[in-house]
Amino acid sequence: MNQVAILVLAGTETKADLGRVVNGLQVAREFKEAGDDVTVIFDGAGTQWVPVLSDPDHKYHTLWEQTKDVVEGVCSYCANAYGVKEEIEASDQVELIDEFDGHPSIRKLVDTGYQVITF
Repeated sequence: MNQVAILVLAGTETKADLGRVVNGLQVAREFKEAGDDVTVIFDGAGTQWVPVLSDPDHKYHTLWEQTKDVVEGVCSYCANAYGVKEEIEASDQVELIDEFDGHPSIRKLVDTGYQVITF
């Protein structure tokens, strides 16, 4: 079984950013459907996607619904820096991660055997 961590770093500003988050979630869905151990973390500007994709009217909301059970969480520090922390807390959809100076611990993932893929 594969152990894969998808790290979404792309912001919400361009069509290319949308493509990266969609590709990241598609890859997560593929690993999930294959029965692999997959986790998704939104970090940096990627934290902005959680409120956007949580909107039922968003074009890729269905993909979000199909994959949010494998979303480990969102970087607490970056969610605050990008102005979405309160929205994420209020939505109660995903956890804020504060493992290493306010950020997710990527080292922990690597140390436990995860392959990290960034989008």
